[in-house]
Amino acid sequence: MSGPFDWVDDHARQREAAGLRRRIRPRPSDSDVLDLAGNDYLGLSRHPEVRAAAGRAAAEWGAGSTGSRLVTGSTRLHEELEIELADLVGATAALVFSSGYLANIGAVTALCGPGTLIVSDAGNHASLIDACRLSRARVEIIAHRDVAAAEAALAGRSEPRAVVVTDGVFSVDGELAPVLELAAAARRQGAGLIVDEAHAIGVIGPAGQGSVHAAGLAGAADIVVTGVLSKALGSQGGFVAGPTSVVDHVVDSARSFIFDTGLAPSSAGAALAALRVLRGNPELVGTVRARARDLYRLARGAGLAAAQPDGAVCGIAIGDPDAASECAAACLSAGVRVGCFRPPSVPDGISRLRVTARATLGEADLDRADRALRAAARVIAVATR
Repeated sequence: MSGPFDWVDDHARQREAAGLRRRIRPRPSDSDVLDLAGNDYLGLSRHPEVRAAAGRAAAEWGAGSTGSRLVTGSTRLHEELEIELADLVGATAALVFSSGYLANIGAVTALCGPGTLIVSDAGNHASLIDACRLSRARVEIIAHRDVAAAEAALAGRSEPRAVVVTDGVFSVDGELAPVLELAAAARRQGAGLIVDEAHAIGVIGPAGQGSVHAAGLAGAADIVVTGVLSKALGSQGGFVAGPTSVVDHVVDSARSFIFDTGLAPSSAGAALAALRVLRGNPELVGTVRARARDLYRLARGAGLAAAQPDGAVCGIAIGDPDAASECAAACLSAGVRVGCFRPPSVPDGISRLRVTARATLGEADLDRADRALRAAARVIAVATR
């Protein structure tokens, strides 16, 4: 007798045949492998002040937050973090979630719904895509970074409300969104703008305030910012920032906030410490962008089809998913871990490597990255003979 979930075996075989199986591989706490796959852009996840703050918070408040933020899950650390996050991005208020994914779900579902048109960039992160689906609003997906298409969609709507959603820096190729132009188009059509700054906080702007701030739009009443604590800030969690009235509405309406256990105090403490390290060392922002440009030059020098990065991410087009996996394996054999993006993370035909910079990379690290990227290039050369 067949079981109700036997169909998953067929799917697993199909994924295996297509080279698309995903496997969880725990990493050691300490390794000689150079990590160019993670998102610790400023190298703060192991910063002594950040780790010490996490320990102090756990000692004072316990390992977990014990409940929803609206029940028992909020601490003084959460409030301090929200004040300083709002100050960083130039908003009047901020709200911390237990992950960036849930922050995007919360912002979009609370601010959109029936009677709203959402205009979404085709390159947006999965969390924004899922948020759009869950919102029950009508969603129109536009070509990547196409401001004219966004305005045309807004102008042709029948809904009374509309919101444009976009990444500030796109996660696969590291491109900067045309935030200023999107904001202008949205304003001409009476729409709001939600910008996910996950890959822009700590990277874009003179002090890492993000793409909205860098565009001169900080504090605008018609713009909402979301972000994460798990990339440049080296911790865990996410946030929504914007006008106080909007953040209050998210508190009242976002199910991913109301019904979720609050961010662990250790993560809140670590993120707060990381934020203060960033504020005290703004030169880290320029350094990580410089290291990203170094990695881009190395990739191009090896003959790889790298996209010029606006932030800390350098995407390298490969095409075939098997070839991308082999290139990633070649890099790992050379002592460097890189990201490997295959369907469904990216559309068919555009599998790629993603190499992420870190402000703490030194010359020896770049030399090793050069050797690894040249190893990947040799894999492609053999595959295309």
